[in-house]
This record gives sequence, C-alpha cells and structure tokens, in this order.
Amino acid sequence: MSYIQHKSEESLEDYLETIFVLSRRLSAVRSIDVANEMAFSKPSVSVAMKNLRSRGYITVREDGYITLTAIGKEIAESVYERHTLLRDWLIHLGVNPETAARDACRMEHDITPESYEAMKGCILSLMGKD
Repeated sequence: MSYIQHKSEESLEDYLETIFVLSRRLSAVRSIDVANEMAFSKPSVSVAMKNLRSRGYITVREDGYITLTAIGKEIAESVYERHTLLRDWLIHLGVNPETAARDACRMEHDITPESYEAMKGCILSLMGKD
C-alpha cells in the first residue's frame, strides 16, 4: 500500500471512530457534529461522508443523520478498542494523558492485528485487567 493510500485509510478510520464515539454521546450524529469534534471544515467532512457512504460504511438519512452500517461499526469498534487500550497503557506507563491520546491515535492505525493481539494480552495482564 502506498503512503497516500495508507493515509487515506487512516483518515477513514478516524472518521468512523469519531462517528462511533459521537453516537455513544449523542442521540443522533450529523456531519456538523463530526466537523466540530474533529475540528475540520464542513466541506472536508462532507467529502469524507460521501466517501464513507460510497464504501458502504455509513448511511445518511434525508434529515442528515448518520448511522454506521454493520461493517462501518465493526471497523470503528476495532479502531476505538485499539485506541483506548493503547492510550490507557501509555497513561499507565506514566505518559501525560494528552500525549498518550495523540500517540495512541498514531499507533492504532499502524499496528498489525497479530502484534496488537499479542500486545493486548500482555497489556491487560500487566494492568491487572485480564
């Protein structure tokens, strides 16, 4: 995968994760909510929503409300789990929470499933959450 393709997939994962997190906080999610949460422009979010919709990751109702499809939710939950575990682990190691969140966001996209699962078992054991 080229660098540009990788960054594009990373961006899509960030959007899906944001929609997932917002859907847990809000009764309904709209593009403006995503734009505000990510501090992106409304036109940028609009392009991303069209891309996510064309890939079958979201549906957008006529009133503008966004819902993750089954595959979109699966991807979003996976990214969110990786982010949360990695962030919590870094905080556990003494990293400042803001730095831990930023670093976890970078790491969540680049780690292979095999390495993540190996780390997850070790991290949960070390943190007493197994």
